[in-house]
Amino acid sequence: MPKTYSNPVYEREFPDPFVLEFCGEYWAYCTGFWSDNRCFGILHSSDLVHWEDCGGAMQPLPDNPPFYWAPEVSYYNGRFYLYYSVGNETLMEIRVAVADYPKGPFVDSGRRLTQEDFAIDAHVFQDEDGSRYLFYATDYLEHSHVGTGTAVDRMLDSFTLEGKPRPVTRARYDWQVYDPQRIEKGGVRWHTVEGPFVLKHKNLYYQMFSGGNWKNISYGVSYSTTHTVADPDEWQQTADGQEILPILHTVPDKVIGPGHNSVVRGPDNRQLYCVYHRWALDGSVRQLAIDPLDWAGERMLMLGPSIGPEPAPNLSTLSGFDSPNWSYSGGRWSLKDKVLLQEDTLGSARACLKLDQPYFIAELNLRCLPSSNPVKVFGVALHNNNEPLLRFELNSSLQQARLTLLYNNKQSEWQLPEDFDFEAYHLLGLEVCENRVKLTLDEGRPLSFSLPQTSTELILFSENSPAAFAGFNLTVGWQDLFDGDDGEIGGEKWQVKGQQLWCEAIDEPQFITKGPQLEAYELVVNAKLVSLLTPEGGYGFYPAYLSEQERGPLVKLKQVQNNWIFRCETNSQHQDFPLPDHFNPFVYQQFRFRKVGGNLSFSWENHSLGQIMVSAQPSQTALYLELSRASFDMVRVTALQ
Repeated sequence: MPKTYSNPVYEREFPDPFVLEFCGEYWAYCTGFWSDNRCFGILHSSDLVHWEDCGGAMQPLPDNPPFYWAPEVSYYNGRFYLYYSVGNETLMEIRVAVADYPKGPFVDSGRRLTQEDFAIDAHVFQDEDGSRYLFYATDYLEHSHVGTGTAVDRMLDSFTLEGKPRPVTRARYDWQVYDPQRIEKGGVRWHTVEGPFVLKHKNLYYQMFSGGNWKNISYGVSYSTTHTVADPDEWQQTADGQEILPILHTVPDKVIGPGHNSVVRGPDNRQLYCVYHRWALDGSVRQLAIDPLDWAGERMLMLGPSIGPEPAPNLSTLSGFDSPNWSYSGGRWSLKDKVLLQEDTLGSARACLKLDQPYFIAELNLRCLPSSNPVKVFGVALHNNNEPLLRFELNSSLQQARLTLLYNNKQSEWQLPEDFDFEAYHLLGLEVCENRVKLTLDEGRPLSFSLPQTSTELILFSENSPAAFAGFNLTVGWQDLFDGDDGEIGGEKWQVKGQQLWCEAIDEPQFITKGPQLEAYELVVNAKLVSLLTPEGGYGFYPAYLSEQERGPLVKLKQVQNNWIFRCETNSQHQDFPLPDHFNPFVYQQFRFRKVGGNLSFSWENHSLGQIMVSAQPSQTALYLELSRASFDMVRVTALQ
């Protein structure tokens, strides 16, 4: 994999891209007919940068409608559902096709989901409680700003909507004008808000959408927010097109018409990537592009559209099951096509991974294999030097998932959906930060708890059940969103309150460290200055902290006259790096550091600030505060390969 990438990552026509991650690999789908005369082109990748052609997804419908738009594939309980728009451009409906594999072939189900004359751009969002919703775009002819906007309807199942759609985001601003006098709509001033995609971050829902006309410089991607999907009112829009621009927009002579996006996690399972199309500079085709997406406070942050070489998506620390760190006991284990199989139907079987660090995020897909055994038990456990700490199992006997904290015999059980298929792959996520553990099943509501000791082994197991495990990825590092219980952290000067870390440094500087020492890593921090006690105050970072005696360089925010700078202090010397004139330290801002060998580079959001030389020894990171009050709402450290 390259150390950098440049957009577009696929230069041929690939409009309205949607990317699905399944078993650690990526599948991209696009609008229209493919070179094999099938509908919806498919690409495959392992890194989001290199893509291979896999042909079209499905055969055209028997009545041969001319337009096939905006496919999105949703995996649910063992099957893949392709939601798409089809029609003659004036009349469009949303349908669903089904396949057993992400590569297809997909077969239309014969089911129409929407009843409006014009419905496009289907997006399936699953909330943490398992409820699923279909977001899509439709026309609003009686609205103050006539045109296309987005709607949402609850899904009763994969083929059926509740039939109670309500508006989510309709046009409000001039940047969303598609045509000031649209002839085919009777000459009306026509607006367009389309391409919905929904994310949830810190209990706030974000709907991304594309607005306007790609030929206009104002065209781009923005977002609206709400605290509940069931909100009877429209979601709150962010960009007005004047004071606040869309987060992704045209850059004259460099990037044309970036839009219609989806979002997927990168190979490290940490960093999100916005996947979108942008027009070739000659206007001939819409090409596939990717750029990191994040948050700074409640502000969605787009690190793009990028033009030159950018750091390639971070790889996971460990991928698959062929590492010598794995050992096996009991059962009959084999590795076939990247899938770890345990095919014995009797007795206990274990695959054990030795952990180098108690700071990591991991995910894998697991399922039981067909057998005559009526009871199927399989899952994941954490041990400390062979002493069991935690056991998570899927048990078919009572259609239950069971979590057992083995050190105190505490056990929790919850009922799985009636249609839960134990022979279908299910996604298990595991985030370990020293003795704090967060576990998710099928990206549902996370379970959080504390262990008495750190984990030194990760165990995959089955009991009298053949099982399969696939798509295993583990990335060393940690992330703190401060979304746990309020209270002190690292001393009384540092307090977690309201999903933020607060500190006040009045008399002497304060700093706090966390995490393992790593040779190469990326540090991402969101920071906000609450108040300055003197002009000399501000927050800062030790991005390459070695020890109490040798802290490494201090990178500190500082005000010089009316401007803000980053000052890097090393021993008795310092070097200044100016921040842009519009930089505002009193709202959350994101800073990124990358340490590789003895080189430390740093940036503010998508603006590179500079680089300095540091010790090549393994180091950790620290937050710093001097003569000021500040808050932090996210710190993330990811090991680099």
